[in-house]
Amino acid sequence: MAYDVVVLGSGPGGYVAAIRASQLGFKTAIIEKESLGGICLNWGCIPTKALLKSAQVFEYIKHSKDYGIEATGTPDFSAVIKRSRGVADKMSKGVQFLMKKNKIDVIMGFGKLKAKGQIEVKGADGKSQIVEAKNIILATGGRSRELPSLKIDGKKIIGYREAMVLPTQPKSMIVVGSGAIGVEFGYFYATLGTKVTIVEFMDRIVPVEDEEISKELAKNFKKNGIEIMLSSEVTSVDTSGNGVKAKVKTKDGEVTLEADVVLSAVGVAANIEGIGLEELGVKTEKGKIAVDKYYKTNVPGIYAIGDCVPGQALAHVASKEGIICVESIAYGEKKYAHQPEALDYGNVPGCTYCTPEVASVGMTEKQAKDAGYEIKVGKFPLSAAGKATAAGHNEGFVKVIFDAKYGEWLGTHMIGYNVTEMIAETVVARKLETTYHEVLDSIHPHPTMSENIKEAIEVAYGEAIHI
Repeated sequence: MAYDVVVLGSGPGGYVAAIRASQLGFKTAIIEKESLGGICLNWGCIPTKALLKSAQVFEYIKHSKDYGIEATGTPDFSAVIKRSRGVADKMSKGVQFLMKKNKIDVIMGFGKLKAKGQIEVKGADGKSQIVEAKNIILATGGRSRELPSLKIDGKKIIGYREAMVLPTQPKSMIVVGSGAIGVEFGYFYATLGTKVTIVEFMDRIVPVEDEEISKELAKNFKKNGIEIMLSSEVTSVDTSGNGVKAKVKTKDGEVTLEADVVLSAVGVAANIEGIGLEELGVKTEKGKIAVDKYYKTNVPGIYAIGDCVPGQALAHVASKEGIICVESIAYGEKKYAHQPEALDYGNVPGCTYCTPEVASVGMTEKQAKDAGYEIKVGKFPLSAAGKATAAGHNEGFVKVIFDAKYGEWLGTHMIGYNVTEMIAETVVARKLETTYHEVLDSIHPHPTMSENIKEAIEVAYGEAIHI
């Protein structure tokens, strides 16, 4: 079996790369050891959003009187989990359809680099086959990173995967780490009634976000009964009893927390073991596959994209990397008109889907100052926003940062209702090198959440109307 392009892994990086390769006229195959769609569609982005939606619906029921409606209800935990799995299954079937539509061969099994232009695929039945390819794209993704003091056993110490399919709802949970995975699951379980404690090593939650975003999210979480321990580290966990006892080192000394379960949400580790990198001499750095701006490794004919290479471990990043990689290969083979533009990792949006939502792109206020910019900052509170107030969600704000000298849009940081749907405006505007003038001269519809971006820019330039 010989192909022009073979992709190892069918997540949002792998399957998108395979489709683009097929569109450009390459004979293409994809190798997958488990389910089409990878972690994102089956155990990550999509099913978690289904869980979070169930939590939000329950929150609406709890606060229905605020909307002039009498409603009662209790969450059926197993039904919530079942719905999430159904959504994931539907999306995975959608990828199966796309593979057939684009005439991409799907080879099920564990793939390993065997020799130049060859991958050995071992199927579930133990039988192996050799797949030949002129170009091999590694898109093997990532998994929950494990701390030495927090080894995942799948029962009492769990990762995000187990957190999605727990057989019963825990009465109490310790969440270690407050990145997107930690705060999303923390919100989900707390909303359904689990007592949640978040333990964060840094001095604020969602530490990659702007400091004001961290403070606002912490304020909202505490208001909703989530306990937060900052500058704290889990040093050991005892799982010998009915639940777990976690020793936590804080700046004030050591404390012991007890809970039914501990969720380890301390980041993602790349899946680069056992796939033949060492045998073929593929270079790695700090647990990731080293690549150039077009995702070439040091070995000709082998490329890598997604969570297994440096850069943000995000589905939309992996997809774009896959497209750039394939178009670059096609350009080299005269199947594509021009060399694709390299990805600007400084203009990648990040979204966190707890309530309130968090969305950001570009520099934080601190990063802009540290980079030497003289800046103009505008912050518009959603308490002054008509659409947010009508929706019953007026917590949070929109914050914009501009270079005072040239009006360059340096960053946007938002927390509040539906803000993940709003961040793309900043991404596109920054790509187009838009200044504040163009945005203020563009009519934003009223009442919408999107108009609050313009409102924040008005604040930055002393032209605020509504505050």
